[in-house]
Amino acid sequence: MTHRQALWAVLFCVGILLVVLGVLNGGARDVLAKAVKICSECIGLG
Repeated sequence: MTHRQALWAVLFCVGILLVVLGVLNGGARDVLAKAVKICSECIGLG
């Protein structure tokens, strides 16, 4: 494995870790709630 491949592997693992921590922190729920609110306002349901 070259240094470049090792760097990509580390960055990929860090990215996955941050996504998992965000989901466990409730970030996905907040984003979904905001998206639903924006879409509802945009198409005139709210």
